[in-house]
Amino acid sequence: MAVVLGITSLLDRLIYGSWIIVPFNFLKFNFLSSGGDYYGTHPWHWYLTQGFPVMVFTFLPFCVAGIIRSKQWKISGLIGWVIGIYSILGHKEFRFVLPVLPIALMFSGYSLASLRKPDLPIGKSKRIPNAHSRLPSKLQMSVLFLLATNIPMGLYMSLVHQRGTENVMHYLSKEAQNGEVRGVLFLTPCHATPYYSALHKNVPMRFLDCTPSEQRGVPDESDRFMLNPLEFVSDFSRNWSLPSHIVMFDSEEIKLRSFLMSNSFREVKRFFHAHFKVDRDLQGAVVVYAYTGW
Repeated sequence: MAVVLGITSLLDRLIYGSWIIVPFNFLKFNFLSSGGDYYGTHPWHWYLTQGFPVMVFTFLPFCVAGIIRSKQWKISGLIGWVIGIYSILGHKEFRFVLPVLPIALMFSGYSLASLRKPDLPIGKSKRIPNAHSRLPSKLQMSVLFLLATNIPMGLYMSLVHQRGTENVMHYLSKEAQNGEVRGVLFLTPCHATPYYSALHKNVPMRFLDCTPSEQRGVPDESDRFMLNPLEFVSDFSRNWSLPSHIVMFDSEEIKLRSFLMSNSFREVKRFFHAHFKVDRDLQGAVVVYAYTGW
């Protein structure tokens, strides 16, 4: 461990020109200065009441049963330790506690395995099946329950929910290949789309910056846009490099439609995004406007 820390510290020294201790900076930013709170906060119990239960979903009762049955308190204690430590932070995300998911599923598997019917001892004759023995076992019912609840949810979350930001990049990629895209402005919360990783074309693009300010309470570009989209875009357009396409969510498009149309932008595509809101107000669709005044 000491050798690894020494090598990484030396590499950081060579790259940044000064001694950088990443674990200390992480501790300083997230715990000592609460820098993560800049990106939003949740109540202390969020991981217990929402984060972990949503992540494990219908495996949760089997996970709890597996922990109790196995009595592996040291291993199961890792789940409590990770959730407890991250609960101290104001800013919380599912991905922070994702490493404990395999442990939770391991206990779920142990619980399911305990539902198997014990094999008959060697030399013992099997009883003639009756009506009760033909009924589904607890294990079969549990597996069917998990499949019925997880497969539809997995398909919905993977193929339907919040697909708009990916679909819009595939659309812009095709348009860029045809030479129809000269520049794109994303009037969305920062990092809302896959950006260049899905465009595959050297086209000028710009999204709203959300770099944390050194001073607390100072809103970034993304915050200022969300607070008053029309005022922000009116000021921003005075010095912008005119884009050929503007991408935004329908919740903000309503407030900007008149401004965009008066500046020769017209809606060219609309992509479904979500049926329900997550963190922010409902962003049901991603809308693309194209400049028509060339």
